[in-house]
Amino acid sequence: MSTSITQFNHLRIPLEEILKATNNFSDKNIIGKGDFGYVYKGQLLHSGELINVSARRLDRSQGQGGVEFWTEISVLSTLEHPNIVSLIGFCDEKGEKIIINRHEAKGSLCMYLDDPNLTWEQRVRISIGAARAISYIHDEEGRNCSIIHRNINSSTILLDENFEAKLSGFEFSIKDSVDRMERYISSEVILTQGYMDPETIKSGDVTQKSDIYSFGVVLCEIMCGRKAFLPDESEDKKFLAPLVRFHDENETLQDIIHPDIWNQVTSGSIKLFAMSACKCISKDRLQRLDINMHLHWLQRLHKNVPLLYYVETLGKLPQSAQDIYNVRPPGLSLSFQSYMYVCCIHLSLIF
Repeated sequence: MSTSITQFNHLRIPLEEILKATNNFSDKNIIGKGDFGYVYKGQLLHSGELINVSARRLDRSQGQGGVEFWTEISVLSTLEHPNIVSLIGFCDEKGEKIIINRHEAKGSLCMYLDDPNLTWEQRVRISIGAARAISYIHDEEGRNCSIIHRNINSSTILLDENFEAKLSGFEFSIKDSVDRMERYISSEVILTQGYMDPETIKSGDVTQKSDIYSFGVVLCEIMCGRKAFLPDESEDKKFLAPLVRFHDENETLQDIIHPDIWNQVTSGSIKLFAMSACKCISKDRLQRLDINMHLHWLQRLHKNVPLLYYVETLGKLPQSAQDIYNVRPPGLSLSFQSYMYVCCIHLSLIF
């Protein structure tokens, strides 16, 4: 990392405060395990407010992760977006390396993939949040360079108390302005199995389209209700992305959609969602569209959830906004006023 470490001094948090917040890294405070160590929950005083935090402690016995530690601090300290996890500070005292983020109450997306209580509307909304975060880091405006995340998966997409997506896991990210040789070298990092762009595996080169591929795999997970890689499955079902491509080509996607998801979704809605996912996971990078196009599709899909649900449920067009409201999807997180507004917009489009 070329940036001077001293510029992050304002983010330093004394080890004593972190020990107090995590009850001396008590096992009872462990909420997860990351690539380089355990994650602990705690409370810290920040800007005069006591907030819930997650403390990611680098496992010193591994003898690695130092570069990634400073990379994450360097990148996250420059980012400010509602769909990106907030960096509170860090500690590098007495051999410790700890990153403190604002705690996201619901944990990671991977915990909910096969949860029937996570509604289709929530799944689409989470996808939109993740897409917004990726759009933000891929846009160089205001930062003189864009960022390639390189570690997008359902474990690095966290969820707050309202199930809004927060992108995390920036320890492997790189600036897109580095020369081509540096990009080849940095791509040697082994990322989570099942999410890596086939062209990166083949050539070693990473681009924004590599992030698009990983995002597409997450869309597949959300749609199918399973993880990207299942080691105990048969060889043809271990990896989700090629499985989705196969069923898409054979027009049999319904065979791999999780039943609980299929029962609450319309065929029109799943087709639009699958179209975006399959574009992302194309083997050919040239076929993968810019993240903003996928964001546009997902936003249109989310706005049309009420109308699609009505038509698929009753097999006819509604005659009024009240008709659509009376047959709304289960678990739709819109107020009555917001829902009726959306219904009226839909009616203006079809009449």
